[in-house]
Amino acid sequence: MKKRQNVTIKGTKDGLVLRLDDSCSYDELKRELDQKLSANTRTQEEHQLISVKLEVGNRYVTEEQREELKELIRQKKNLVVEDIYSNVITREEADQVRAENEVVTVTKIIRSGQVLQVAGDLLLIGDVNPGGTIIAGGNIFVMGALKGIAHAGFSGNEQAVISASSMRPSLLKISDTHYSAPDSLPADEKHDMVCAYIDDENHQIKIDRLQVLIQLRPNLTRLEGGH
Repeated sequence: MKKRQNVTIKGTKDGLVLRLDDSCSYDELKRELDQKLSANTRTQEEHQLISVKLEVGNRYVTEEQREELKELIRQKKNLVVEDIYSNVITREEADQVRAENEVVTVTKIIRSGQVLQVAGDLLLIGDVNPGGTIIAGGNIFVMGALKGIAHAGFSGNEQAVISASSMRPSLLKISDTHYSAPDSLPADEKHDMVCAYIDDENHQIKIDRLQVLIQLRPNLTRLEGGH
């Protein structure tokens, strides 16, 4: 009887795809992976770096196991791990994904010294007074005056935007990019609804009319067809 293959290796134009069986034991999987990679890399030029994607199916892989698999592959000199894909996540991870994709609506005034932070998008119906701070993992929409600090995309999302009915911030931040302009905004940009985003050309925060978001961020709205 032919032995079951727990590891299959498929070559693509982008590198290697390793499909790992999700029914065998983890230790058995590691042994076979090590053997097959050792045989495979002997046929490659040592100076040629190869991208590797791991597909583990319905196996949950802990963070420690992910690092073990990555280290095993890195030991093969010319292999570089791009990512590990699993169909299974923990409930905590699912809750985090849901939170990051949720639009949180808050109706209040953020006063000096107060901080409001959400994991996903923030829709604030109210003002952010000087000294107040709002932080979001996604986009920030202020239906009111933004006079304090706003930080969108705090987890590294450079596509996040900040918009406000009246834009007079002490500091804007998107991902790791800062924009500090307490008195430099033109009068029309202080009182008309505008938006702030990272300009791809110079990688700086730019403030413009709200209408530009239709072209710049066509996937910004999650609701379609008016529903």
